[in-house]
Amino acid sequence: MAERLDLPAVGDRQSLREQVAQALRDALVAGEMRPGVVYSAPVLAAQFGVSATPVREAMLDLAKEGLVEAVRNKGFRVTEMSDRDLDELTTIRQLIEVPTVAALAGVAPVADFERLRPVAQEIVSAAERADLLAYVNADLRFHVELLALSGNAHLVAVVRDLRSRARLYGLRGLAERGILADSAREHLDLLDALVRGDAEASERIMDHHIQHVRGIWASS
Repeated sequence: MAERLDLPAVGDRQSLREQVAQALRDALVAGEMRPGVVYSAPVLAAQFGVSATPVREAMLDLAKEGLVEAVRNKGFRVTEMSDRDLDELTTIRQLIEVPTVAALAGVAPVADFERLRPVAQEIVSAAERADLLAYVNADLRFHVELLALSGNAHLVAVVRDLRSRARLYGLRGLAERGILADSAREHLDLLDALVRGDAEASERIMDHHIQHVRGIWASS
């Protein structure tokens, strides 16, 4: 039986289906939803405080993305990710994100980087209070908005998809030991380097950050 998840309340800014789908993606990335466990749409709906229909629709969307698979008359099971899968995702992220971010240094307006500072602070705050879903959500927004400064919408879509397939199984352990904030502060270091126009430092920090994240993807 799946354990109760610490899912956020949903409002009406987006459709319920979209909000539920994103909340479930965050729970998947945070490692709160585990491979092999079958999650029932009605049970999840009760936790969200909504009807089962938008939850079932959201889970079907995730199934189309390959993140879960339908289990007849039972619910949905989280798709397994092997170490090789995680290594390959890491390699692709490094190939795309590291040079793209480094190329922004000295090119994109400083004001654009500074607009991301509140999001970076939000990541640190979420890490310090061990709010894993808030951490994952803010982290996604930071990286997507940073990469969007490149002006390449297709690149951003690819990276968003790659990140949705991540599994940060080591997050809770890092949070409980009080060291998740160290990884979170790398976002602030990256912004500082970009504001200085230091492409070399930006490249180094971004590469280290992705490797650091890979280290906690498969940790249990």
